[in-house]
Amino acid sequence: MRIGLNAVGFTSGAMGGVETYFRQLLHHLQTDNDVDDYMVICKNSDVDSFKLHNPRFEMKVYNIGKPTLSWLMRGVLFEVAHVDIIKPSMNQLPVDVIHHPFTILEPLGLKIPSVLTFWDMQQEFYPDFFTKREKRFRKYTYAASAQQAKRIIVSSNFTKECLVDRYGIHPDKIDVIYTGIGDEYRPITDSAILTAVKSRYRLPDVFIYYPAALWPHKNHRTLLDALCLIRDRYGLVVNLVLSGMSTGRTGELRTEILKRNLQDTITVLGYIPYEELPCLYNLATVMVYPSLFEGFGIPLVEAMACGCPVVCSNRTSLPEVVGNAALLFDPLSVDEIASRIFNTLNDAVIRRKMSVNGLKQAERFNWRETARLTQAVYGKACS
Repeated sequence: MRIGLNAVGFTSGAMGGVETYFRQLLHHLQTDNDVDDYMVICKNSDVDSFKLHNPRFEMKVYNIGKPTLSWLMRGVLFEVAHVDIIKPSMNQLPVDVIHHPFTILEPLGLKIPSVLTFWDMQQEFYPDFFTKREKRFRKYTYAASAQQAKRIIVSSNFTKECLVDRYGIHPDKIDVIYTGIGDEYRPITDSAILTAVKSRYRLPDVFIYYPAALWPHKNHRTLLDALCLIRDRYGLVVNLVLSGMSTGRTGELRTEILKRNLQDTITVLGYIPYEELPCLYNLATVMVYPSLFEGFGIPLVEAMACGCPVVCSNRTSLPEVVGNAALLFDPLSVDEIASRIFNTLNDAVIRRKMSVNGLKQAERFNWRETARLTQAVYGKACS
């Protein structure tokens, strides 16, 4: 087969777990492939973002990266008339199937069979979290992409059920393939490495960790309220470390922290280099994840693979990902979040048990298996 990997919608450093997925998939497809030919389709601004180390992989580059004239024209034409200027060229690509890994077919209406990785449809459940423009874009592209795709890959049964229930997609068209976890996520025994990271970021000895971009569904405010409740009800001051993309909301977050008088116990790190994340999970006493909506939840697997106990939301895909390895809570209940955090921090026996169960649960998620099963879907799409 000759397979296209469509990275036209790639934006380095601004995609969270979806970026991790594509980078890891590209790496493992190259590592475990000596049969098929691949074409990575991308913007000129992203050529250096992808490392190709397999001679069966090549690049197809479109000069539409920001801030070129083509980038501007493409954006205007799509906004006004839903016309994508790269569509005629993409229809001529010498490939048997194109994998679109970022929830939408870009562009819609290609003649070449498409495999679509569909992440979530959060706007169907929380429309108020999105601008009118973003809702308009998703309304035009999401359902149509799912309907036009020859095969759909999802990372959880929850997302599969959403596609069936909300968009009327036949379940036989959908393959559930769990996202993997890199070997770098593991318990770190070298204290010097951990000490260096702890010193660099001035981290406390005991802290809970929440790695999440500052999107509304990540539910930071409710977590802050839970920390206030722990302080006021139990007399326990909890140190919280936050990391992730700011999405332009860091100022709002700091205002909320000051409003609750939590500024002395919260460390806002912002974006952390990928190679340092395993150290953060190893240093954390507990990882907390109060998200309202997730198609998967890569940080949960990263934490479990590092032996970090997890307490998380009981919504959407998260119970499926953590199995019996985490303590769950209602993400809208300040009382429940506070109780789970307090009980976990104050019981070393529970934390050890959660750590052991988490390491076992994390073994279910493997990038090589993700890549192998994805290759099988390419074959289905071509048949």
